[in-house]
Amino acid sequence: MSAPLPYRLGPPRAALGLIVLQSDETVEADMRRLIPARAGLMVSRVPSGAEVTPETLAEMEGHLPQAAALFPPWARFRAVGYACTSGTAQIGAAQVASQIGGAVQTDAVTEPVSALTAACAALGLRRLGLISPYVAPVSERLRAVLAEAGIETPAFASFEVPEEAQVARIGPESLRAAARRVAGGAELDGLFLSCTNLRTLALIPALEAALGLPVLSSNQVLAWHMLRLAGFSAPRRAPGRLFTQAR
Repeated sequence: MSAPLPYRLGPPRAALGLIVLQSDETVEADMRRLIPARAGLMVSRVPSGAEVTPETLAEMEGHLPQAAALFPPWARFRAVGYACTSGTAQIGAAQVASQIGGAVQTDAVTEPVSALTAACAALGLRRLGLISPYVAPVSERLRAVLAEAGIETPAFASFEVPEEAQVARIGPESLRAAARRVAGGAELDGLFLSCTNLRTLALIPALEAALGLPVLSSNQVLAWHMLRLAGFSAPRRAPGRLFTQAR
């Protein structure tokens, strides 16, 4: 039997972790577009309900430590993101950070609500139009949490979709029409397209040009915040004023 081949070990590659809902079909592809390969993105999944209600969103809290623990045990991250806007609003950003941070080695934990708050501060936005796919109790909770963070949502509309499987299939023309409707409903600083499962990323540049406003989405702000926390620069063609104008 021959001797073992010699080898050298390099440093661990993973720097960013992402916890995605079991039912989400959109965010992982968006994040791989926005986060450079050198960041070594790793993805885990967390159980989530087929219907989106305050109760099913709250249930995810108990599953977050297990989802975080499924990352390789030797991994040390610069940032881990929880990819659920309404789930964060229901559970609370501090509790999300506690549940994830207690189960994985990471310097920071973020999610779309904290990321949106940071993005609004970086762009100087305080009055957002808000588009949500979800039923009223879920959407109203998010609006209340944003208000507590000093972000008003004077113009709001929702598709009132109860089932997560339908959210990723809301078409681009429906999203564009909703954006035009909401942006015309009040004096706004920007527009936020809420939900990591909505296919909004490709629409951002054209919407910004048409509306004359910064347009933010859950996946866009989450990627931006994770990159900023980890000290990485965004890809050159990352969409939106957030990547070109944020301080």
